[in-house]
Amino acid sequence: MTDTSIGTGSKDGPWVRLPPPGSSEHLVYRDEAADPPALVCKVGSTTLSYRLGCIEDLHAMLKANGGWVELGAADEKKGPKPDTVEAWGRAADNPVGGWYGLKNGFRGRFGRYVPPLLEALGLAEVEHNPRNDRMRAV
Repeated sequence: MTDTSIGTGSKDGPWVRLPPPGSSEHLVYRDEAADPPALVCKVGSTTLSYRLGCIEDLHAMLKANGGWVELGAADEKKGPKPDTVEAWGRAADNPVGGWYGLKNGFRGRFGRYVPPLLEALGLAEVEHNPRNDRMRAV
């Protein structure tokens, strides 16, 4: 999935993405006017938002890792599997010093909704298996 022709990444032209394994279509767009600037994900009637810098930061982490990293998506109240994208998105030693998620109660699922966007932007390769998907920098 590297087709970004569906949308421009703006609120009026969001990207339409499918998280691995290809279920629950969601819309993603940049909200640079938010404080802090945000990457907004709309999944049905639910809205999640992450710090906009997560795109570059996650790509840098993947490049530094040099290999595959499991996604490990989990809700905010559930602890993430260690050494996954989800765990990194909450870790005290990531570039923001903790959660990339911005809305309390909806800060999780970083490993589900952000990786498909990096794939669409041509920054990462993402597996689309029934379980235990991984990603790596391109």
